[in-house]
Amino acid sequence: MKSSNFYHLLFCLLVVFSCSEKKQKIIKKDKETTILIQPFKDIETEKVNFIAKEIAKICPNVRILKPIDFPENTYYKPRNRYRADSIISYLDKKTKDGFVIIGLTSKDISVTKGEIKDFGVMGLGFRPGKACVASNFRLDKKNSDEQFFKVSIHELGHTQGLKHCMVRMCFMRDAEGKNPTNEETDFCEKCKNILISKNWKFN
Repeated sequence: MKSSNFYHLLFCLLVVFSCSEKKQKIIKKDKETTILIQPFKDIETEKVNFIAKEIAKICPNVRILKPIDFPENTYYKPRNRYRADSIISYLDKKTKDGFVIIGLTSKDISVTKGEIKDFGVMGLGFRPGKACVASNFRLDKKNSDEQFFKVSIHELGHTQGLKHCMVRMCFMRDAEGKNPTNEETDFCEKCKNILISKNWKFN
């Protein structure tokens, strides 16, 4: 009889432990990502609105902030450029946990790449992190808005931990110093599933 009571008690404890574990898993689940769009004063409002609209199709929680000036320490006078690494460091410091911020600009931006001290880029993002930046300076004029969105979503993908992707049609494809955005059509299934696991809502 005592043995029966002991096993009954043990069973009850296991059920309670199992339930508490499930609750912990629910609590640890990632919250929906809120994306803050930070325009710099040089970028046209129409372009900012277009990017926000397109991003919202993939991640609905989008908020546009008031345009700001570039911080003084981001300007690289020798080549009349703005340092992308300094920009995202600045944006990261002003962004609270639970948010991801992307700076948008029409200015030329650059970063140190290997032995090249000042390498021009279309965008840059922490991986993973809270901040990234995208520029339309190096994009084709014919369909620059669409290309600008693809650069933006690429950098946002980095903030979610995505690496460069080998799939040529994927938004996370490595540009390799060129502009392959016209060949990109969507996130590949692997990249998309990672974003879905982080509560991105694909409409």
